[in-house]
Parts: sequence; structure tokens; C-alpha cells
Amino acid sequence: MDLQKQLTEDMKKAMKNKEKQRLLVIRSVKSAIQNEQIKQGKELTEDEALTVLNREMKQRKESLQEFENANREDLVSKVKAEMDVLQSYLPEQLSDEALQQIVDETIQEVGAKTKADMGKVMGAIMPKVKGKADGSQVNRAVLNSLS
Repeated sequence: MDLQKQLTEDMKKAMKNKEKQRLLVIRSVKSAIQNEQIKQGKELTEDEALTVLNREMKQRKESLQEFENANREDLVSKVKAEMDVLQSYLPEQLSDEALQQIVDETIQEVGAKTKADMGKVMGAIMPKVKGKADGSQVNRAVLNSLS
């Protein structure tokens, strides 16, 4: 089932089960996807919808960091709960070993030797791991392999 249909079905279930937090997050994601559709003027592909979902997750990770720095435990727990809901819609994340294998293969493919080749490697690797690994995690793995 595609992401948008899944979100609609889960929204209905959350309403019936009176799961306010889950419903709030699902509505937020659906709204972000609809805003992106309006912005692009067309229906989003599955990959584009996944990109929106990743953006929502990244925003929450950044908020979590800020709330932890400010010692706002009430908001930290709320954001963590939202992230758990979002995580259920994202593809399974790659393990560090699987990511490292993809990084090594990509470095071989593009013939990268130094950190100066970082842009070529990142450009080639990100489509392969889209939605399955965080960009900063990929960046660290590439930097470690090129140094």
C-alpha cells in the first residue's frame, strides 16, 4: 500500500481508537505531503512522499536536540513519541555494517581516493540509501572511508 493511503487508513484507526498523539502526527504528515503537492502542482510519487516524511523526521530530531539542551523533559517525551509514529512509516534503517558496505562499493564505483571526492561519492550514494539512512550518518561513513 502506498504511503498516502496507509496514512489515511491509520488516521481513521487513530480516530476510532481515540489515539490523539498518533492522530496529530498523522495529520501533520498528511498536511506536509499535501503542501508539497500544492507546491509542485502534481501528485507526489512514493519517493517524493518519502522525502517529505524524512524531512518531518529530521525536523523532530532537531527539535529533540534543542529540547534536550534546554532540559525540557516534557517536550522531549512528546517529540520522541512523535518520532516513534513517524518511524513506523519509514523504511527499515540500514545497519552500520550494511551502510558501510554500500559506501565502500560506491567509493569503488566512482573511483574516489581523497576527501576532495566527497561530493561525487555523496551524490552517488544518497539515491541508493534514500529513506534508509540519515544523511549525517552517511556523511560520517564516507568521511571515515576516505580518510
